[in-house]
Amino acid sequence: MRAIVACRTAALGAQCYRCEHCGALTHRYRSCGNRHCPKCQTLAKERWLAARQQELLPVPYFHVVFTLPHALNGLALANPRALYERLFHAAATTLLEFGRNPRWLGAEIAATLVLHTWDQRLGLHPHVHALVSAGGLSPDRQQFLRTRRGFLFPVQALSRVYRGKFLEAVKALFERSALKLPGELAALADPGTRGRFLHSLHAQPWVVYAKRPFAGPHQVLDYLGHYTHRVALSNPRLLAFDTQGVSFRWRDRAHGNRQKILTLPSEQFIGRFLLHVLPKGFVRIRHYGLTANRTKADKLAAARAALDLPPPAVLQSQTVEAFVMRVTGVDLTRCPHCQHGPLVLVAIELLRPPSRAPPEHR
Repeated sequence: MRAIVACRTAALGAQCYRCEHCGALTHRYRSCGNRHCPKCQTLAKERWLAARQQELLPVPYFHVVFTLPHALNGLALANPRALYERLFHAAATTLLEFGRNPRWLGAEIAATLVLHTWDQRLGLHPHVHALVSAGGLSPDRQQFLRTRRGFLFPVQALSRVYRGKFLEAVKALFERSALKLPGELAALADPGTRGRFLHSLHAQPWVVYAKRPFAGPHQVLDYLGHYTHRVALSNPRLLAFDTQGVSFRWRDRAHGNRQKILTLPSEQFIGRFLLHVLPKGFVRIRHYGLTANRTKADKLAAARAALDLPPPAVLQSQTVEAFVMRVTGVDLTRCPHCQHGPLVLVAIELLRPPSRAPPEHR
């Protein structure tokens, strides 16, 4: 929270530039760089998507969502790293096993999984979004096998296997006493209570759904951009902050995605936002199958060869200045006062009074 409050203010220091044409000074405050900050992820997202563009194959992609039941929210709050790791593992291994099963495909698919922990009202709602290729590389690496048109894997079967894998993993954590059980969760230390809890979770259907395939790689990237480097709440959804609290827009999916306004007391708003701060070092975007980080160069090359595709173009790195110019049309290398002269860095100011207002020009 300190990082977000200080972002792009004098509290983090500034760089001072002088125009070589008119002599005016321009100050640019530093960003915090925190991955939970709504202002600091746009460039990172653009660079990430450019890298993914190199990996996409010219086949349809499915969007599959794996959700944890609300009954597990308390356990997830107390043990976020352990449960979110198991969520990733259960979802990914389920997809990979169905892909390798000759009944459904018999090949190794490509899958990218993104963790979300929130709903539209900032409540806790852990789930992963998976973008899955509608086909994969055959075991002999000579063919690229495709799924049936408009079909990936049977959703009900996916749900049952995913549920079983996750609950087995949680049961193993309980048996090793590897979970924190504060407050009301302390009752789960009793084997009988824990057994009934796990049985009730196993008895209910778990939410897994697959949306129809995208038309092509470009639509995949457009959609993926909404789910990668986004935090629980983006700045455009914020409407007001006053004595009544914080007001923001949200979509009510139960009523046709109608937009509504929710106002929360400030303390409650901050509390809900902090529910979605991930453990330090936790990776929330992961790749599996053909795009698994350790083997993707070799496997993607084999997949492209099977599809008779040329190697991808060399990815050009994008500077901050080039990104801002492309997105906003503003040239950061030019003076904002005279719009002519180039800017030269003349000073780096490390500490200034905490104010968002820029210093006066002299």
